[in-house]
Amino acid sequence: MKCLVTAGPTWEPLDEVRRLTNFSTGRLGSELANYLADRGHEVMLLLGAGATYGGPWRALRSEQFTTTADLRERLERLASHAIQAVLHTAAVSDFRFGRIWREAPDGTRTEWRAAKLASSGGAVLAELVPAPKLIAELRDWFPRARLVGWKYELDGNRALAVERASQQIAENHTDGCVVNGRAYGPGFGLVTAADQCRHLAGAAELYAALADWLTV
Repeated sequence: MKCLVTAGPTWEPLDEVRRLTNFSTGRLGSELANYLADRGHEVMLLLGAGATYGGPWRALRSEQFTTTADLRERLERLASHAIQAVLHTAAVSDFRFGRIWREAPDGTRTEWRAAKLASSGGAVLAELVPAPKLIAELRDWFPRARLVGWKYELDGNRALAVERASQQIAENHTDGCVVNGRAYGPGFGLVTAADQCRHLAGAAELYAALADWLTV
């Protein structure tokens, strides 16, 4: 099976030397790609340039991405490659920078852009605007593929986390969602139908369950 795995963080530039990103290491997606490759699948790995996981990697092909826009371009370009499964584990930025203002001592604000925002001029106010939801476009790009998204949930409880995973499936026309994080608790949940969740104790169990589910 031709599988596409995304892993690691995107980042969004504030200026030419600073960026907004997240704590994703890329480990889980990279290990999942290795697991699938070891079982004979033809795996393409898209890995965030900011990922700190040091490998190894055994995907047949791999590319690095930077911003959300860059990852989007790479996914769209792969739409013609007869991908049969997409496992979207990448931690895509929820926000990107909009307008930026310099605030003077008297409280007046001036919209400002620079290659490097200097701290000597006082406070800087940055607008965060929602970034595009790439998962919402996967079905258009890969209409016949089995699509799996991810939900890392911190607030609420396990039932609410599973409900949010089901909502992601319904809203984005995907086939499954892996949910984890503090709200879910230890381990992972593989959600493949409305509020129906298979609990998996650890990463190894998750990789095996996903590999089995992809070939059912």
